[in-house]
Amino acid sequence: MATSPLSLLVLSLFLSLSLHAQAQAPAAPAPASSGPVNFTAVLEKGGQFVTFMRLLNKTQTFNQIENQLNSSSEGMTIFAPTDNAFNNLKAGALNGLSQQQQVQLLQYHMLSKFYSLSNLLLVSNPVSTQASGHEGVWGLNFTGQSSQVNVSTGLVEVQINNALRQDFPLAVYPIDKVLLPEELFGVNRTIASPPPPATSSGKSNSSETAAAEPSPGKNSAGGRNVALGSIVGLGLVCMGIIS
Repeated sequence: MATSPLSLLVLSLFLSLSLHAQAQAPAAPAPASSGPVNFTAVLEKGGQFVTFMRLLNKTQTFNQIENQLNSSSEGMTIFAPTDNAFNNLKAGALNGLSQQQQVQLLQYHMLSKFYSLSNLLLVSNPVSTQASGHEGVWGLNFTGQSSQVNVSTGLVEVQINNALRQDFPLAVYPIDKVLLPEELFGVNRTIASPPPPATSSGKSNSSETAAAEPSPGKNSAGGRNVALGSIVGLGLVCMGIIS
C-alpha cells in the first residue's frame, strides 16, 4: 500500500518536533559540592569546647586539621573533650607539658580516617592515632556493643554517647574525659632528673678542699715554736761554755 504525501508530511513534522523538544530539555543538575569542612564551626555549635579550641589554636593544630580535611581522601575522626573534662584534670597537668607534648596530647585525640560509631566496633585494637611516630604507636582501644562504644587509653576509659558530626569526611565525638596517653602520663614515662643545686656542690667541694689541705695557721705556729726552742738551747750551751 503506497504512503500518501500527506502522511509523509505529518510524519516528518512529528519527528522534527520531537528532536526540537529533546534539544530544549534542561540538563540534569550536577551534584552540589559540599565545600570545605569547617571544624571550628562544629565545635562552636557544640558550645562546651572552649578549652579544647584554645589549645588547638595555641598549638596551631587547627591549621593541620583544616588542611588534612580538605586534602585527604580518608577523612578524619576527632574525639573532643568538653570543658568539664579539662576541669577534672589534676592541677598543673597541662602546664607540666612542653609545647610539643601538648601537640602530641591533641593529636592523640585524632584518627587519620573517618569512622562512624558502628565502624569503631569493628576496628583492630589498638588503633593508631596521629600522635604516633618515631616513638612508636600511640593507640586507642575500642570496645562495646550495638550503639555503645567505649574508648580506652590504658589510663582513662570513657563512653562515647553521641556525635557532634558524623558525615564524611569528618566525625566528631564529644567525650567527658581527656584521653591521657601512657607515654605522657604513665608511671614509666621518662622524666629528666634535675641537676644538683650549685650551692650544695660548691659547699661540698669547699669542705673537701679544706679537709685535704693543711691549715696554714697551724704550720706557722709550729715553725715559730721550733725556732724559739733552738735559740733557747743555743743560749744555754753558750752559758755553759763561759762558766
